[in-house]
Order: sequence, then structure tokens, then C-alpha cells
Amino acid sequence: MGRRRAPELYRAPFPLYALQVDPSTGLLIAAGGGGAAKTGIKNGVHFLQLERINGRLSASLLHSHDTETRATMNLALAGDILAAGQDAHCQLLRFQAHQQKGNKAEKAGSKEQGPRQRKGAAPAEKKRGAETQHEGLELRVENLQAVQTDFSSDPLQKVVCFNHDNTLLATGGTDGYVRVWKVPSLEKVLEFKAHEGEIEDLALGPDGKLVTVGRDLKASVWQKNQLVTQLQWQENGPTFSSTPYRYQACRFGQVPDQPAGLRLFTVQIPHKRLRQPPPCYLTAWDGSNFLPLRTKSCGHEVISCLNVSESGTFLGLGTVTGSVAIYIAFSLQCLYYVREAHGIVVTDVAFLPEKGRGPELLGSHETALFSVAVDSRCQLHLLPSRRSVPVWLLLLLCVGLIVVTILLLQSAFPGFL
Repeated sequence: MGRRRAPELYRAPFPLYALQVDPSTGLLIAAGGGGAAKTGIKNGVHFLQLERINGRLSASLLHSHDTETRATMNLALAGDILAAGQDAHCQLLRFQAHQQKGNKAEKAGSKEQGPRQRKGAAPAEKKRGAETQHEGLELRVENLQAVQTDFSSDPLQKVVCFNHDNTLLATGGTDGYVRVWKVPSLEKVLEFKAHEGEIEDLALGPDGKLVTVGRDLKASVWQKNQLVTQLQWQENGPTFSSTPYRYQACRFGQVPDQPAGLRLFTVQIPHKRLRQPPPCYLTAWDGSNFLPLRTKSCGHEVISCLNVSESGTFLGLGTVTGSVAIYIAFSLQCLYYVREAHGIVVTDVAFLPEKGRGPELLGSHETALFSVAVDSRCQLHLLPSRRSVPVWLLLLLCVGLIVVTILLLQSAFPGFL
């Protein structure tokens, strides 16, 4: 595919590791930091306001939440509550956005949140946006409960996610245990050993089933703490001689136009780095019986993160070499690809929601994917709407082609008809 560039939407003063988009307010939430090391690099969660200015999507810093000595490595969003993985702990944050009008919003922004930084707009647009914006958001962020979620010798929470009704959250980390907590009290309701070694990712389905993938090369489906089945992606995939693969990521997604349908998507990467790396693979699974439906190669770059759009139509991928891609979920066909967009490992990707403020911000594009990386940048990846030809026009062209063919035959062979 041709080399292209993705526009830089925002640049933070620290490495970025996690990303979420709030559908109701259109806030883009990016988090990261330099950790506890005394390097002068801060730790924080940045709340960015997304706007369309002269037909272009831009982001401006609305609020910066200081996380002191802890860098946020993973995020999950449930309404107005954020679950942030910080070292071995999970910290709950509540953010409340209020609309303000006129000069009051401008004063609050300049006094409490500091200067608003916008990326993605031309200089003339920046001036015009500051003058014409009559309404603004005032944001208040507060720390709620926090709890230690990992207890290995080098503890680290690697993943967090909410269940379908946001009453529970599940965490996984380097000790291989899954722990499930009530929201917002963070009272532990379940704990079990899921993997020998680190948990790479986990996903909670709407029926309560939990899928976990780990460094032990296994992907397991659980009902509470009972093992339901283990995924076998190679049953419907390619065969290999001696290359061991492990599961890197897993996500549930809806089936478009099927309200009750459910799919599971996983990424498989080579377990060991080789001089000539073998391909990585995407697999789509039936969400009810967990049988593999299709598996396709997604290139030789090692996949670092995966996300699924709200409707289940698109998959977003990031790689350790900084590339970003968008796939269509049904066929696992690549629709968009930017090679080395970041130039360093992509740590998270997130789609613009398809509800709330999503359609207003999306404009004429089919979908929008945000990516963050250790290079401190947040980039925007827009997928143009795929043009389709109306059925009536196809029929008209067919009829016209038949008529022209008959006329040509009649002129070439008089008395043909």
C-alpha cells in the first residue's frame, strides 16, 4: 500500500499509553506518564475536547488531571467513571462536564485548566474558533476508590474492563490472576488463577463470559471462575512447522444488523522474535460457541493493540513499529494502513463512537480511529466513505450495454435481427 501520513491531533508532555472516547460529551481521554522515576516527565490524564472547525476535526486540552508519581498504563470507561491502571493499582476517577456560556467559560478555562492547546486546525482557524465559541465545557475530575489488583514480585496491572451494565470491572496483570470488583466500591467479588504468567488482555461479554489471553500461549473462556473452553485458532487457520504463536489481544464486538449477534476477535503473534518474522493473524470467532469463523494474515509487523468499533463493523490495529490499520470485521480485509505512523510502538487505539456526538464529529467519513504511542502523540485516522453505485443505475447500465451490443451487431451483420 502507498505511504501516507496521519494528521497529528494532539501532543502531550509525556508518553501516552491509554485512550478512551466519551460518546456523550465527545471528550477524548489520553493518559500516560513517565512513572515514578525522577526524570522530570509528568504523569497525568488529559481530557481533550473534540470539535469540527471548518470541516476538520481538532482537539484542544480542556483539563489536565495530575496522577502524581503513577503513570496510567490502561483505561476503561463506564459512563462518567474511568478505571485507570496505575502500577499495581486500579484507580477510579469520576469526571463531570458542564456546559458554560460566554466569557465565563473562557475565564474558567484560562484560570483553572491553563491554556487550551489545539492540534489539527490552521492558524486562522484557531483564532476564529476562540472568537466564535459561545459555549464551552467545564470539567471537574475527582478521585474515587483505589485498590491493589496485582501481587506478583514485580506487580503491574496490564488490563481493565467493565461488564455490559458497568456494575463490575475485571482486572488482570503479571501474576496471572483475574480479579473482579464491584463498581464503585471496588469490593472484590471474584479471584482465580487464569494463566501461568502474565495476562495480556481480557474481555467481558454481555452474557457474563470472560475471555482471557496470556503469555502461556493460551486463550480461555470462563464463566465466573469455571473454565468453559480454550480457544484453538489453528483449527480454521494456517498450519505451521515449528513457529509457536501466542494470543496478544481479544475484544468482543457486535454483529452489524444482528442485535443478538456477537463476535470475538483475537490477534495472534509469534511467541519469539525472529530475524525473518512470520506473519501475525486476526481471527473472528462465533461469540456463542467460540468456534473460529475465519483467520487472515495481518502482515509481518507485530501487533501491539486491538479495538473494535461500536457497531462491530471495523477493527483497529496498532503495531510495535508504529503502524496503524483499519480492517473490516466481516471479511478481515484491510481498508486503511499507515506504515510507521508513530515510528515507535502504538500503545492504544480507539474508534470515535457512532452514537452521541460521534456522527456530528465524524462528518462525511465512514469512521475515525485515534492512536497514541510512546512518542507522546495522538493521531487521527479517517476512513473515507466507500462510494457505492445504486442498483437502479447498474440495471440502467446493463440495459444500455445490451442495446448498444444489439445495434453494433445489426450494423455489422445486416439482417441479424
